[in-house]
Amino acid sequence: MITFFACLVLLLVGFFTYGKLVEKVFRIDDRPTPAVAHPDGVDFVPMKTWRIFLIQLLNIAGLGPIYGALAGACWGPVVYLWIVFGTILGGGVHDFLSGMMSERHDGASISEIVGMYLGKVMKFVMRIFSVVLLVMVGVNFSVGPARLISQLISESFGASLPPMVLSTTFWLVLVLLYYLLATFLPVDKIIGKVYPFFGICLIIMAVGIAGMLILKPEYSMPELWESMGIVHPEGLPKWAMMFVTVACGAISGFHATQSPMMARCMTSEKEGRTVFYGAMVSEGVIALIWAAAGMTFYNGVGALDAAINAMGQGGVVYQISTTLMGSVGGVLAMIGVIACPITSGDTAFRSARLTISDWFHIDQSNVVKRAALSVPLLAVGAFIATSLDFNVLWRYFSWSNQTLAMLVLWAGAVFLHKYGFPAMCSLMAALPATFMSAVSVTYILQAEEGFRLSTSIAYPVGLVCAGLCLGIFVWRTLIVHKGDVLKPAADNA
Repeated sequence: MITFFACLVLLLVGFFTYGKLVEKVFRIDDRPTPAVAHPDGVDFVPMKTWRIFLIQLLNIAGLGPIYGALAGACWGPVVYLWIVFGTILGGGVHDFLSGMMSERHDGASISEIVGMYLGKVMKFVMRIFSVVLLVMVGVNFSVGPARLISQLISESFGASLPPMVLSTTFWLVLVLLYYLLATFLPVDKIIGKVYPFFGICLIIMAVGIAGMLILKPEYSMPELWESMGIVHPEGLPKWAMMFVTVACGAISGFHATQSPMMARCMTSEKEGRTVFYGAMVSEGVIALIWAAAGMTFYNGVGALDAAINAMGQGGVVYQISTTLMGSVGGVLAMIGVIACPITSGDTAFRSARLTISDWFHIDQSNVVKRAALSVPLLAVGAFIATSLDFNVLWRYFSWSNQTLAMLVLWAGAVFLHKYGFPAMCSLMAALPATFMSAVSVTYILQAEEGFRLSTSIAYPVGLVCAGLCLGIFVWRTLIVHKGDVLKPAADNA
């Protein structure tokens, strides 16, 4: 278990060291936050730090750190390295910058933020891209939990309940109705009240699964140095497939769409590291646990891959949970797993509403105008959820998710340069942005849902594109416009 515990310690140390460095580079101050400056009782609502952190964690901890980690574990313990260093150097930086840039710009949506620093054309592209991505997330995170709930109810109470209650469609309708309420009502009415309960279930799930793996002698966790030669059972290449498969457990552009919602609820910039960087580290821990659980429970990547193909990730999660924690613990664990996607799906639709309202400057304190955006969004989501293939949607979401992360990191790098922070510190965002540029381009070139090119073409093209992006950034910021920076000030936003 040395590898597992070493990775766990690295994640925690990363929060207190690299997270602190990111905070220092950003230079937080005591300016009034949007929630303090103009609370509106709907989206700009002051909340306590622990509550904002919990909401942010559940917003971002969708199916990704569980399903993605299980799928990523099919490459063996090497996935631990991506989870740990991706979280510390990429995901944490991405989430912190997206949340704090929004806070500095009055809680603006991420599409508006990217447009401010990457240009008007990119702003328009990001507006469309963000809304489409968020609707896809909402759809994916409604179908997934509906299937899990249906399976859980069928296994536990199947003989005593009418067939309608056991169907996935029934639970899908209920989930979408909940999403409508969560999208429309003030943030503290449903989201602010039910998330603590879901958080308890999520904590029980993570602690329970990890605890059983550690305490039961029949399970032996694989060590990294013993498994470096493992290849994916289906022959899928690590680069860049693994880095897209394990998205939310390491770095995810979806998080940038969620962070502005919590940026509108903070009462101090000092909360930023805990809320944004801290939530990302917590999600990394969740991904680490599930990656370890998949490899350990099935005693190897071959059996794990076969189980995923036979039962799907939902079936694998259910089997691991009930076997390790028994019927009661399994139900609690499954509630935690179900809560993850639901508490991301509802805020995905809510964030889509806010993105559109920022785009067209629609006052969301007005009930009628808020309903005029919420109802059509959920209607579109319901149509897609009942018409299109979930697996296909998930694959396209995975790539677009990492592409969004790439764009947000480039915007963060420009932000750090523009406001007079030490020039080389902008590379704190630019270097992971370069890495994600290579990942995004390489993946779409080689993926089944992309151009299906060979790795001999996809690899060099992806690396060249990433190098060009970094070269342009260095030339435009550190050379051409080296002196064209704004000094940090209380009103620099």
